[in-house]
Amino acid sequence: MMDQLGIKAVRPGPSGNENAPNHANYDEAQANPFPSLPDALTLKNARRVTKASVWWNKRRPEIVEDFEREVYGRVPRNVPPVKWTVAGTTSGTSGSRPVIEKELIGHVDDSAYPLLNVEIQMTLVTPARAAGPVPVMMMFGSAAFFRRMAGAMAARGGGGDPPATEQLIAGGWGYAFIDPASIQADNGAGLTKGIIGLVNQGQARKPDDWGALRAWAWGASRGLDYLESNPAIDAKHVGIEGVSRWGKAALVTMAFDTRFALVLVGSSGEGGAKLHRRNFGEAVESLTGSGEYHWMAGNFLKYGASEAAFGSRNAGDLPVDAHELIALCAPRLTFISYGVPEKGDARWLDQQGSFMAAVAAQPVFRLLGAADLGVPDDYRGAKMPPVNHGLLDGRLAWRQHDGGHTDAPNWKYFLAWADKFIGHQAPPASQ
Repeated sequence: MMDQLGIKAVRPGPSGNENAPNHANYDEAQANPFPSLPDALTLKNARRVTKASVWWNKRRPEIVEDFEREVYGRVPRNVPPVKWTVAGTTSGTSGSRPVIEKELIGHVDDSAYPLLNVEIQMTLVTPARAAGPVPVMMMFGSAAFFRRMAGAMAARGGGGDPPATEQLIAGGWGYAFIDPASIQADNGAGLTKGIIGLVNQGQARKPDDWGALRAWAWGASRGLDYLESNPAIDAKHVGIEGVSRWGKAALVTMAFDTRFALVLVGSSGEGGAKLHRRNFGEAVESLTGSGEYHWMAGNFLKYGASEAAFGSRNAGDLPVDAHELIALCAPRLTFISYGVPEKGDARWLDQQGSFMAAVAAQPVFRLLGAADLGVPDDYRGAKMPPVNHGLLDGRLAWRQHDGGHTDAPNWKYFLAWADKFIGHQAPPASQ
């Protein structure tokens, strides 16, 4: 990819070890080197966007094009279709509630390149006694991973909240686990395999081809295709969730596929809700390094290049930033979640920079008739609310909990917030 782009070297990213000599910046006085963000409501011809129709017909497509070309990559037009089959159905319980669990396999048509086989793994769990179609939260991660997490929580004991899965079923929701590894590997070597490799027939990507984040989002969209065909699901109220790199993927999914009605973005950091232009913690150079470049389009490497035919570029040269990714979710329900560094949600993630991005996205939510965070639009001077104080009155929401690198403490707030906006009520305890 560097050869394709004429890049001889990339800048090293900052260290996440705060004791290392090249550690990331954590001084707020140096955190904002760029004077302004791209204006989400100004067209490329410099005209202001004052009508929702102009946003949908002109400005939103401009922003999508920039993200596809320079940041996350394009989904190729020749991606093969997916056929879903039910591999197994079982009855069980979630907490004390009866549920139906379906193991699903999304078979990607590999007839054009039989050397690679891609089968998307998804598990769907719904209340057994639901009176009608139920809303569903799709979560990035394998069923085995979530069961291990639930088991670890149970083993710790204490007065914590029930696992998110139990809260969802008790609240009259269903949930689905979709395994990102079954869609695309989380490493650079996997770019000639998985769905990206299948479409490219085992060859290297072009600079504007999709990276893993966009591929995972594509897989989630194919999962939604199945949910839309299932009469037990309220397909107008399907959400997407993820934490850390899966939080990035959840936000990307929501931004590009407007069929998703809501999103819970957990501790997503750089490449997710954090502003690229912030010099705090994780940086653009972190994403252009060997460990994470595969998440992004090849073109994104240009913004971390130190020696290149076109000269050096940095985060300030990006045509878009994270506030516009959040804005692409408007006016749908968008909940940004973080924990605290003291419990393991490292400063590296730049919680403040993500709050600034959410604040800068507010004007788009309001333009589209959706209530926002309810704070002034001055993102430069934006200060996060106190920990455990949520901004939950609008369709754009924020809450920093007092736990670690997880969104578990925010699930009960997320579900109450979502229920309010979609008009959903939890069933009686007997169900």
